Amino acid sequence: MRIQDGDSSSLHVDYIDCAGGRSRSDAVILVVMTRREILSLSALALPAVSPTARAQYSSMASRGATAAPRGKPSGLPFNASFVNVAAAAGLRAPVVYGDEGHADYILEAMGCGAAFIDYDNDGWQDIVVLTGRRRTGPTPPDATIRLYHNNRDGTFTDVTAKSGLGRSVWAAGIAVGDYDNDGFDDIFVTCYGQNILFHNDGKGVFSDVTEKAGLIHPGALYGTGSTWIDYDRDGKLDLFIGHYLAFDETKIPMRGKEASCNRKGVPVFCGPGGIQQQSFRLYHNNGDGTFTDVSEKSGVLAVKPGYPLGVSAADFDGDGWPDIYVACDTSPALLFHNNHDGTFTERALQSGVMFNEDGREQGGMGLGIGDFDSDGLLDIFKTHFSDDTNVLYRNTGSGHFRDVTTRAGLAVETRFVGWGAGIEDFDNDGLPDIFYTTGMVYPEAEKNEPGAAWKSPNVLFRNLGSGKFEELFEQAGPAMKEVHSSRGLAFGDFDNDGDLDILVINLNEPPSLLRNDVAGSNHWLKVLLIGTTSNRSAIGAHVFTTYGGKRQAKAVMAQSSYLSANDRRLHFGLGEEKTASLDIRWPNGAEEQVADVAADQLVVIQEGKGIVRREQFARKPTQPEQKK
Repeated sequence: MRIQDGDSSSLHVDYIDCAGGRSRSDAVILVVMTRREILSLSALALPAVSPTARAQYSSMASRGATAAPRGKPSGLPFNASFVNVAAAAGLRAPVVYGDEGHADYILEAMGCGAAFIDYDNDGWQDIVVLTGRRRTGPTPPDATIRLYHNNRDGTFTDVTAKSGLGRSVWAAGIAVGDYDNDGFDDIFVTCYGQNILFHNDGKGVFSDVTEKAGLIHPGALYGTGSTWIDYDRDGKLDLFIGHYLAFDETKIPMRGKEASCNRKGVPVFCGPGGIQQQSFRLYHNNGDGTFTDVSEKSGVLAVKPGYPLGVSAADFDGDGWPDIYVACDTSPALLFHNNHDGTFTERALQSGVMFNEDGREQGGMGLGIGDFDSDGLLDIFKTHFSDDTNVLYRNTGSGHFRDVTTRAGLAVETRFVGWGAGIEDFDNDGLPDIFYTTGMVYPEAEKNEPGAAWKSPNVLFRNLGSGKFEELFEQAGPAMKEVHSSRGLAFGDFDNDGDLDILVINLNEPPSLLRNDVAGSNHWLKVLLIGTTSNRSAIGAHVFTTYGGKRQAKAVMAQSSYLSANDRRLHFGLGEEKTASLDIRWPNGAEEQVADVAADQLVVIQEGKGIVRREQFARKPTQPEQKK
């Protein structure tokens, strides 16, 4: 046997029959595996450990990684600057989630998401902010899911009272999509207790149609990541749901009651390790407002679920059919490959996205899906626990990925617990950047551990090109100095000025609304797709934009980041280029090309009809400043 260490990510192993092959037809066997696969197979071969054979409960996974040395700053200007304008814009209500100052159970610390959604089709992004409850003591009566209507002047009006969304629940995630193809986006909210399907009537009112749709489930489940997905390409949106764990405070020790639930000697809540897992569910859209549970038939029920949080659906291998990637906390990540026949096969290990490059599972939280190197392939960024590196998987084609975290320069930051994330171009230079929220899960830890502060800053890595990133601090504006315990994160252009703004969920504080003030002369292009034969929201479509020798891919998704939903208008920075060409692959597999599209506008493209509407945006409309 000969083992060759080819590079940092692959090993070549030759097995040679010592008999010279005289008695075997397969005398020489060549096995080529990545180092990650060899280490991962070794880990998977270990016998399962039952809770009684180890400490019954364990906390979130972390490798105890040391940050890589930082290189010399590039000194290049960054033309995006973020200012938190939430209070001035009217987003002043706190996101209630658990008790303040302590978390006795894991439910209280995981938080929730938010969404940009144009619920009334007026061309301006409105906002949905999810909520939790107090575990002890009274929950404030105004602690509900909230809907904010965009006033088109940089401010929002709270229209929750008349919207039908004002429910006081332990909400977790939100997925946005037009499941009945009536032209108005609907909302699915995962919760601890009972998930909720809200139907949009087109007049500003949402109705709870969960029972009518056949989505009521027995018992109290803890739904987290979910997504609309037309997995069979029949033009109707189906629904995939992940459940974090079987939460029951009568069966899980309270903080301080289990010796293994501690962080450096400080008692903390138990889990997720040791808590019972719950299966994935897949519901098929019947086309009449109802859904059928096809979890078993599709194969997703048979997959060991781990502890799923972030979920994103996109075509990761370029075969024209949507797959599903799941970030799992303290358990292996999962990739459900679409078999084109109504079934899925889990193949995260084979694709290189189950573990990091050392074959280790991580505390997966949020997901950013985008094309950071503009090669026309969707890459994956996944956030993790503190004292670990967040991971960047580069898509090398045909659904195979390589961990490029260290070589991309991202391993310099290991201080924080990462949550919502995105691969987006904030300065419109044509090079997508990486942004993620942070926040500790153990409020008690900072009393004895200064490096485990409950509140921490957002993180921005600017794309330098050639696969390299650089972490920015004050260069990205005053909002980057703020500290919160943040969770969900959504990207969208709320003020219609041609750049991407950011909505951030902060636990037991109002959300942050980070207005992006872009300087310079870089160009941009926004694309909104409308399906006809495909689902009307065009969820599952891919747009490939060609500009200046680059070919950047983006997918229309119902959920990404951490339990959140982005502006469905796809945003492309173009740098100095004034035109771009678009190749569209619709959810049903049909392809469409639109050449030489002028920059600095929104184009609305209807399936089979090309551009049906264009809209020019003002460069800088009047904006309210944040009140001191």
